[in-house]
Amino acid sequence: MTVALEQPEQTEAAAPVAAAKEPRRVSRPLVIGAILVVWLVLFAVLRGKQTLSLAAADLTSLHRWINDLNDSVGANRNSNPLFLYFFNEIRLVIDNLVTFVQHLISQPSGSRPVPQIGWLGVVGLAGYVSWAVGNWRVALLAVAGFTFFGLQGLWQESMDTLALTVSAVLVALLFAIPLGVWAGLSDRFNRIITPFLDFMQTMPTFVYLAPLTLVFLIGGASATIATVIYAAPPAIRITAHAIRNVPHTTVEAADSLGATRRQTLLKVLLPMSKRTVVMGVNQTIMAALAMVTIAALIDAPGLGKTVVQALQSLDVGTAFNAGLAIVVMAIVLDRVTTAASAREEQARRSKNHFLKWRRPLLGAGAAIAAVLAYLSHTYVWAADFPGDGTIGSHIASAADTATTWAQDHLSGLTNAVRDVITNGLLNPFQSLLTDSPWWLVAAVLVALAVVLGGWRAAVTTAVCVGLLVGTGVWSDGMTTLASTLVATVLVMVLGVVFGVWMGRSMLVDRLIRPTLDAAQVMPPFVYLVPFLALFGATRFTAIVAAIVYAAPVAMKIIADGIRAVPETTVEAAMSAGCNTWQIITKVQLPMSRSALTLATNQGLIYVLSMVVVGGLVGAGALGYDVVAGFSQGELYGKGLAAGLAIVLLGVMFDRITQAAARRASA
Repeated sequence: MTVALEQPEQTEAAAPVAAAKEPRRVSRPLVIGAILVVWLVLFAVLRGKQTLSLAAADLTSLHRWINDLNDSVGANRNSNPLFLYFFNEIRLVIDNLVTFVQHLISQPSGSRPVPQIGWLGVVGLAGYVSWAVGNWRVALLAVAGFTFFGLQGLWQESMDTLALTVSAVLVALLFAIPLGVWAGLSDRFNRIITPFLDFMQTMPTFVYLAPLTLVFLIGGASATIATVIYAAPPAIRITAHAIRNVPHTTVEAADSLGATRRQTLLKVLLPMSKRTVVMGVNQTIMAALAMVTIAALIDAPGLGKTVVQALQSLDVGTAFNAGLAIVVMAIVLDRVTTAASAREEQARRSKNHFLKWRRPLLGAGAAIAAVLAYLSHTYVWAADFPGDGTIGSHIASAADTATTWAQDHLSGLTNAVRDVITNGLLNPFQSLLTDSPWWLVAAVLVALAVVLGGWRAAVTTAVCVGLLVGTGVWSDGMTTLASTLVATVLVMVLGVVFGVWMGRSMLVDRLIRPTLDAAQVMPPFVYLVPFLALFGATRFTAIVAAIVYAAPVAMKIIADGIRAVPETTVEAAMSAGCNTWQIITKVQLPMSRSALTLATNQGLIYVLSMVVVGGLVGAGALGYDVVAGFSQGELYGKGLAAGLAIVLLGVMFDRITQAAARRASA
């Protein structure tokens, strides 16, 4: 009996001993630290060897082959059947569409003295459409915004930008809505198209331009096609999401009543997902406006060209005035489409007597808009915006004055900040990447991909690194990589600080979120202007602009992640005696790991696109290579290779961080 009673006690006592003898799993941060230590040791021994550095004017065999291909395409463009009956026809159709819209509201070079619809008609139509799809507040905003373009002296440039944006959005939605519906109805098609959408959204805006100029030449057609490719994915994704989120019970009820698939789609799915689809249209318009401004690099007309020319000549005042017009246009278009998505819900809440008068009022508004359009078509005073743009001159002069003051009085502070970050972070890390042997950097990147994202991410990284070596711009790629990672670290610091603050306080969230929303509306070009005034044309300017451009999305994602932590968990920590710092660091941030990883993913992609755009203001590296490829024919091949290198960096970043996010949420 005694033996029988003592046996279980021995077994239970042995269990912890056996568990204690099991080897502990090495933590992921420890492995990452070991990889970095090995890298630093080997860097000290092998520094400057096998770095694949390339002089600015040197070309590889790949670059020369691309140059030859470009020359061959140019020589056979009007004789090769593929171009003669396919690409040239596409370019002709797009050119005709853009020219038609331009003739309606703007005055293209070489056209008749006045457009079909002058400034008075455009302002009237903008106000009427905004009121019809939104409300009277949005209509007033649209009228004020469009009038402001003329007061700035930028009416023609603004209408050119609007014409390209409208043309691109029309073409994008023509394809995006049907594809989104198909993806929402078919799981198989959704699986097929998702990788392509991921790839299209990962690519920075710069990268679309170089290959399209090879096929469609520079000008409005290439700009519009690039904008369509860049702007279509959001509409496809959001439309598919809207179709999939329609309640199954509603669809089953329609089926039980004998509705065909076509009737179910037209009478049930599309009407019930209309609000979300309009949100997709909003995102497409914002993406199109951002791309149209950058497409000025391939001779697209409009405000973007004014900004590019001003940045290249360091004319901060002119760049600020044109950038302000882009911001105003983005805000107007965003508010109009946002109001359109919420109009039906507002209408249901309105009183019936108001709804009864809405249709007659809309008819009267249409008549007034038609009269204004007729006047602007008939009379010069209503066609050409009156005034000489004095307000725009004052804005540019004030911006120049502010720039001069900042450079005179703040140069000590700005130079100190620039030197600390440049000498303390950027230069050492850039030296580590560019002066290490290429194979060592490749091995480190693959090893980090294994630790952070797993073997699939490692395979993708290995392929991207191998192709990056093949592009012949390894050294410039490492310089861009250094700037991107340094900027992303600073973005995440800001994202964690403000994201936690917003997530823990609804008052702070309500105060800060409108500013973040407005910041995300602005196209990337606009961010360069104020920092060019503060820091001059340096790579640090591009880094600061990238931080400001990417920080809002990181802050919002982290704030949502902090807010998603269950209140019961926080209350339990408080009852256990944890202070605020312990709750944040021991509870909320660890439980928001997936949000932190997703914020890192989005921050990297946003920063990469902005750092590349910074090639216009002295950032150098891959961004400069792409810009030089547009302006210097002998560097076209190198510019296209640099564009491919940007894509490879973007894909590598995206796959590693997405895999890490999936691991964190598992």
